[in-house]
Amino acid sequence: MKTTQNRRITFRAIRMATIVALLFLVTDCTNNSVKQKEESNTINTTKKAKTVFWQIKAIHPDGKLIAIKAVDGYGNTFDVKAIQDSEQKSLIDIKAFIGGKILPVKILTNDGKFTPLKAIDEDGTLYTIKAISPNGDRLNIMGVKRSGNIIHIKAIDKNGNYYGVKAISPTGELNDVKGIKTTKKDLEYVLYGASVYAHVKAIPQTGCVEDNFLWHIVAIHPDGYTLEVKALDKEGNAYDVKAIKDSDQRSLLDIKAFVGPTGQLPVKLLISDDTYKPLKAIGENGSLYDIKAITPDGKKLDIKGVGKSGNIIHIKAINAKGEFYGVKALSPKGELNDVKGIKMFKIPVETTINGVKVYAHVKALSQAK
Repeated sequence: MKTTQNRRITFRAIRMATIVALLFLVTDCTNNSVKQKEESNTINTTKKAKTVFWQIKAIHPDGKLIAIKAVDGYGNTFDVKAIQDSEQKSLIDIKAFIGGKILPVKILTNDGKFTPLKAIDEDGTLYTIKAISPNGDRLNIMGVKRSGNIIHIKAIDKNGNYYGVKAISPTGELNDVKGIKTTKKDLEYVLYGASVYAHVKAIPQTGCVEDNFLWHIVAIHPDGYTLEVKALDKEGNAYDVKAIKDSDQRSLLDIKAFVGPTGQLPVKLLISDDTYKPLKAIGENGSLYDIKAITPDGKKLDIKGVGKSGNIIHIKAINAKGEFYGVKALSPKGELNDVKGIKMFKIPVETTINGVKVYAHVKALSQAK
C-alpha cells in the first residue's frame, strides 16, 4: 500500500515539475517574443552626417554657371543653397541665407502663366529669387510647367530663353532643382501668409535624353563655378574639348579635341611611369596636345587619371595645392555626365594610336547613383 502511495506521490511530483517547467518555458518564449517585437519596432538611426552645402546655379547654354540669389526690395542679394544634412541626396532642402536667418524657398501661387520663386520670412516678407549674370542682368526664376507632381523651374532671359536650374555639390554632383507637389490643388498650403504652390527641392536628375550634339567639358570648382577644359599645342594655342552625343543615348559619350576646321582628335589617358596618368589629345602624326583646366585668372591646371576602381580610372583637375576638382561633361540644357577613363583589358597598354601607347579610353559616363 505504501509502495502504491509513494508511486502516486512521485508521479504527482513529476507531473508538477513538468508543469512548472512548461510554465517557465512558455514565459521565457513569451518574453523572448515580446523582446523580439520590441527590437523589430526599433528603427536604427544612422550617424548624423556632416552638413554639405550645394551651390544653386542656372546653366547657360555656353556652359557657364550663373549665380542664383535671393533679392530684397532694395536690391540687396543673399545666398541660396541646398542643405544636405544626411546621407541621402534624393530630396534636399533649398534655403535662402538672409541676415543670420535660414528661410524656406517656395513657389507661390499666381494667376499668370508662370509661378514665382520666393524666400519667405516669418513676418511675411518675401525675397525674390533671381539669376544674376556676370554683367549684372537679373533673370527671373519661375515655375514654367507642371508634369504630375513635378514643377519644372527655369531661369528666363530677356529673350524668353530657358536655362536649367541645378544644385551642385562641392564634389561636382548635380541635382535638378524642381517644385514638388503633394496635392492636386493649386494651393499647397499657406506659410507666414504666403500662398504656396509647391515646395522647392534638389532631386536627382531624371536622365532624359536630349538632342544636343556637343557637350562642354569642364572642371567644377568646390565654390560652384566651372573651369573651361582645353587642348593646348606646344605654342600654347587652345582648342575646344567636347563630348559628342551622336545617338539617342547619353550613357557613354566620346570625348574629342576640336583642332583646326575639321579635326576631331581622340582624348586618352597615356601610359606613364608617373603616379598619375597624363591626359592628352593625340594628333594624326602622334603629336600630343595637353589637356588643361583654365582658371578665371588664366592659370592652367593639370588633368590626370588619379585612381583606379576596377575598369574605371578617375580623372581630376589638380590645383597647385594638390586638391582635386571633378571633371564633367555638361550639356547646354544642364545634363551632367562624369568624365572617366575606361579599360577593356587587364594589361597596361589598351591600344596604340599613331604610335602613342594608350592606358585608357576617355568617355563621358552617366553619373553613378
